[in-house]
This record gives sequence, structure tokens and C-alpha cells, in this order.
Amino acid sequence: MQQPPSSADAPVFALIAGEDSGDQLGADLIDALRTRYPTARFVGIGGRRMLGRGFDSWYDIRALSVMGFSEVVRHLPRLLRLRKALLRKLLDLRPDVVVGIDAPDFNLGVERKLKAAGLRTVHYVSPSVWAWREKRAEKIGRSADRVLCLFPMEPPIYAKHGIDARFVGHPLADRFPMVSDRAGPRDALGLPHDVPVLAVLPGSRPSEIERVGAIFIAAARRVAEAMPTLRIVVPSANERVHAQLRALLADFPGVAPILTDGQAHEAMLAADAVLLASGTATLEAMLAKRPMVVGYRVSPTSYRIAIALRMLKTDVYALPNILARACGLGKKRLVPEFMQDDCTPDNLARATLELLGDSERRGAIVAAFEFLHQELRGGLDGRAADHAADAIAGLMRPTDLPAGAVAH
Repeated sequence: MQQPPSSADAPVFALIAGEDSGDQLGADLIDALRTRYPTARFVGIGGRRMLGRGFDSWYDIRALSVMGFSEVVRHLPRLLRLRKALLRKLLDLRPDVVVGIDAPDFNLGVERKLKAAGLRTVHYVSPSVWAWREKRAEKIGRSADRVLCLFPMEPPIYAKHGIDARFVGHPLADRFPMVSDRAGPRDALGLPHDVPVLAVLPGSRPSEIERVGAIFIAAARRVAEAMPTLRIVVPSANERVHAQLRALLADFPGVAPILTDGQAHEAMLAADAVLLASGTATLEAMLAKRPMVVGYRVSPTSYRIAIALRMLKTDVYALPNILARACGLGKKRLVPEFMQDDCTPDNLARATLELLGDSERRGAIVAAFEFLHQELRGGLDGRAADHAADAIAGLMRPTDLPAGAVAH
């Protein structure tokens, strides 16, 4: 059915979200944009949180949840069909602004075609231009009229290529207090207050558990054997991951780990240290001010391709280490990290035991995390979603604005 055209009184914003994290960003962005445009319509691809804000999702968000080179290649025909159909709908509707939320492998190609067709485009969450080839920024500029960055070191990279990029703050920095409570989460999880606690988070996707779950649980076994009073909490992201982790935790020595449904946030806050997979969870642990040991493995095919093409431009992968360098805390790794072949039970267990046994080192790490938390807020007042909405509103032409609105 033909959609009614947008107007100054009822602007249309198209949002294209990939993954659960994109759904949360999209939901917060809808709230922030709606305060500026109360009668706006929101369409595109989103998840349950965005749907709860009255979003009209044309396709299931899970269609974009693809990771790694080999995974993308396997799903490429389906993704190309989806992109073609989505482009046709967007070009027919011609929304006021199109916002691609993360999912760069899919969204940047969509944005580029829409920008060439005269639509205004925004890419929300800069790809990791500091880790991959910096020249990628030029390609992103061909896709997006404006890039919204979550990390303060990103806009200067785009500026070197003449691309409009804005630091809007990281939304996770809004959700964590500067000083986190430990007693409340321990009570909620039924954990004693006078014993060491380790949170173990090997990943939120079944593919991640298949790749590194056994390694992480084997490492946790070694730590538990060396520390008999240790209590372990293992959050699971969904039912399938819960079943995978339950099987891995069978016959665990000593006190059985607590396997939870969700509650990753509570598990981190309850812990003295966190053993976790590289990714956004490392940023959450940093903002919770919990020292950590990080490990990860990608598919061998993806890793070989990245190495062969010399795509990696950094020797650190965990976000706390990347941020520490970018924010002037030196080149030494702030947190231990073990990637690919170095991600072994022995390496992870040794680093975790060293961390749990050194309270002075843990205190220094917490102080560094507090500094990085402030950097992620960037001295900005208000929520990251509000700054993102302001940056998007700034692309609206005067004729697009409802009566009384002011372009930023």
C-alpha cells in the first residue's frame, strides 16, 4: 500500500537497526526524536524495544544478525534480496532522514544508494575506523551525510577526510553510576558478601559459546580449583545459550556456579573480577568498574582473511585497552586480553588468578575505569540519545521543521 508522504507536521524517520544493541539505540533515539517531533512516524527495521515505541518494522531485525566474513558470505543472497526490497520501499516513501544504526556491512551500502538518490542519511555508531583501515572513513562519508560517534577519538579521524562526524556520547555511559554498588547485586543473586566472586561471560550468541564457551569454563574450573572459597556466576543471554552453558558446567568441581537467565549486569556488579569475551560486554564491565580478563576467538576463516588483507591496524582489541590508549593512559594494556590462539584455558586462568590476588592492581584499574567513564560522557550534559537526536534534527531543512521547532 502506498504510504502517505511526509510533511512538516508529521516528518518520517527511517531507522535500520541490526542486533539487539541497535534495537536499544533505536528505541532511545525514537524517544528523543519524538520529544522534538511529537507527530513523527518511524519506519524501517527494528526489534521489540523499537516496536514498543510505536515503530513500524517492515522486516524482522534478526535478518541482519550476521557476524564475520564467512557468515556474511553464506547469507549474502538473502541479504541482497532484503536490501533490494528495503531500498525500493525507502525510495518510494522518501523519508525526511534515514538513520542506519550500526550493522555497517548492510547499512552503509543502503545509505550510499539513498544518499545518491538525494535522501539525507545518518550513520549512528561509527565503525571501528581506529582498528581497521583508516581510509574506510572516506567510504563511510560517501554513504552518510553525518556520522554519529560513540567514542571521543573518532571524529578527528573523520575530520582528516572532510567528513561531518559528531561525538554524541556513549549511551552505556548514561546507564552506569560512577560508583557501583556490590552488596545489592550479591543479595539479588544469593551470594555471600565475604567471598571472592568471579563473573564469567563467554558470549551472548550460540556461535560464540560453540567457539569459546568450553575454553572459558575450563579456565573457570582452574581458578575455582586454586581458590576454594570462590563463587562463580555465569549469565546466559537466552534459552539456547543457557542450555549450552548448562552442559559445559556439568560436574564442575567444588561449589556449583550460579547459572542465571540474563542478569549479566547484576553478575558483573556482584563480582570482584570478570572473565569475558571481547565485545560490548567489556565496555559494560569497564563502566561497572570491575577489573577483567578478556578473551576471544573468531572463525578461523574470518581471522585468516583479516590477517592476509592486513586489515587490523591495532594490537589491542578489548575496548578498555583501546580507550585507554586513545585517552592518553599509555600504550601498556590496561586489562589482560588473549585473542585467537592465545585464548586458552591456561592463559585465561593464570591472568584471572593474578588479578584476583592483587587488590592494589585492581584498585588502579578501577581508578582508570572511572577516568574513562568521564571521557565517554565527554563533558556533555544530558543523554547520548538526546545528542544524537539533536545531530539528526540539524540535518532537517527549515521547511521540514514543525511550527516553533528550531534546527540545531
